[in-house]
Amino acid sequence: MIHLPLRRAFLLSTLAGIAAPAFSARAASASASASIWPKARAIPGGVVRVDLGAAAQRPLAHLADQPVLVVGDEAGWTAVVGIKLATPPGEVLLQVQMPGSAATQKAIRVATAQYPVQRLKVPSKHVDLSPEDLARVEREQAHLGRVTATFTAERVPANLQLLQPVAGPRSSSFGLRRVFNGQARNPHAGMDIAAPTGTPVLASAAGRVLDTGDYFYSGNMVWVDHGCGFKTMYCHLSEIGVKAGDVLARGERLGAVGATGRVTGPHLHWSVMLNRAYVDPALFLAA
Repeated sequence: MIHLPLRRAFLLSTLAGIAAPAFSARAASASASASIWPKARAIPGGVVRVDLGAAAQRPLAHLADQPVLVVGDEAGWTAVVGIKLATPPGEVLLQVQMPGSAATQKAIRVATAQYPVQRLKVPSKHVDLSPEDLARVEREQAHLGRVTATFTAERVPANLQLLQPVAGPRSSSFGLRRVFNGQARNPHAGMDIAAPTGTPVLASAAGRVLDTGDYFYSGNMVWVDHGCGFKTMYCHLSEIGVKAGDVLARGERLGAVGATGRVTGPHLHWSVMLNRAYVDPALFLAA
């Protein structure tokens, strides 16, 4: 079950009526160099910023029926759109509903992206699942589908750049096509950061803990909700130091690096999600 208790720091409201966050269109240039933004890349697994114009209230935006993060104020609003890794090159349409106006569409042209292939050898039980393990994975996937579908119209951080949750070299990058024991799997939907077991893992931004648990593939895992479909996920933890409903500050400890789930050694798998699309975490880190 997903627990979503109300907290003073996170008051829920409708998107149309939510008060404007500190993220000000007047103060925030839409240029790629603006420090508050993730880097823009219109590719599968990338992030696109779409100028929606001025309006007295927050507009609504959807991509493929999924609500999209909209930030700004009455002087100007911007949709921050995640592009799924499976999106083919070409045009996708963002549905926009400005207050008091008819719905319109804004085209986003998605370019081709080439990601490398990584071949890994893991215990066969993690590739050729027993009926019991397969049933467990299916239950977990159904639960995580409900977790990722959560969309709270909360005020998001004014700075959409993220803190790297643990120090260390990247042992595997976003978008890799994974081949386990010769069998192709879905592309890698996060960033792997190598670090010793027990290294503290920090919240990338302020948010509320949405879900925690022990999962077959991901091991000990924590999801943090930053509002309006903006989420981060932390996997393979040796310990979980938070519970669903906890409100975290940016940089607050939420667990420790481990080697739980399907892994070849201790590391943190870190994912970022926008509008139910896993996007490249590197785009959210300062240079």
